[in-house]
Amino acid sequence: MPTSDLVKSMYIAAAGLKAQGDRLRIVSENIANAESVGTREGQAPYRRKTLSFKNVIDREMEIDLVKTGKYGYDKSSFDRRYEPSHPQADNDGYVLYPNVNRLVEMMDMREARRGYEANLNVIEVSKTMIMQTINMLR
Repeated sequence: MPTSDLVKSMYIAAAGLKAQGDRLRIVSENIANAESVGTREGQAPYRRKTLSFKNVIDREMEIDLVKTGKYGYDKSSFDRRYEPSHPQADNDGYVLYPNVNRLVEMMDMREARRGYEANLNVIEVSKTMIMQTINMLR
């Protein structure tokens, strides 16, 4: 039995919801660890995580879906702050802090939220259209 375009749109939007949820989880983790310095001498601080997306073809339904791709790490340099009294300070009095920029993370969070809301709206509209079609056929 062929799947209707409205049902396919719901599957596509559901995949988008999952991907944006994964993105939000990574952003949350980055924000939560924005001040996490190494706990042992010589240990690097938290390194910002990144996430990529990829297209996946669902051959059974004949649709393209977005999925979470590879998780990675931001290779940019750590933030170096002069704090000679800090237990993790090096010989020059500097402490390495994570390479997390809260402003960038907040913008990523806002974008993920908007993507999530857009996919949720697609599901709601598709559901409404299916229900209206069923009511018309009664």
